[in-house]
Amino acid sequence: MVTLNELLASRDSRHAMQQKLLAEHSGKTLVCLTVVMPGSVKRNQQSLIVAHAAVEQMIESYELGVRNDELGIRFGGRLIERDLETGYEAYLITDLPLLEAKRIAVQIEDTHPLGRLFDIDIIDKDGVPVSRDRVGSSPRRCLVCDREARYCMRMRWHTQEEIWERINAMVDEYQANI
Repeated sequence: MVTLNELLASRDSRHAMQQKLLAEHSGKTLVCLTVVMPGSVKRNQQSLIVAHAAVEQMIESYELGVRNDELGIRFGGRLIERDLETGYEAYLITDLPLLEAKRIAVQIEDTHPLGRLFDIDIIDKDGVPVSRDRVGSSPRRCLVCDREARYCMRMRWHTQEEIWERINAMVDEYQANI
């Protein structure tokens, strides 16, 4: 289980990593992936399945190459993965323009069977995530119902059990179809 202080520290660490990558790769676009896992357990079997699926889809969608599980990923350092107790993270440096990269991220999130469990942020040169509305996309939908996710989260309209039931069903269905 991850404590609130550990989660806050991981956000600071993620922000520091983003700033470092932006400084090292000036003029490039930074893509940052995290896995959506509610509650205090951020690393479990479901999160690892989701993370693997997300990275595979990012590699395909951003045309990076081929994943070799025995050797890891070889892209000359363009993709960095961090499997942490506070959650899985991946960082990708691409030559794509900011808004084109965001369109790809939104398409992945909206069309992949597990895409609702991917949080793919495109980070601008100031370290700010590009919003979906900048590419004409609607806000993310709730995992459980069809309302905007931010409202359900803010109002706590669904129990942890309902959310986990939906996540487990999504992961089970995905695994049955691969």
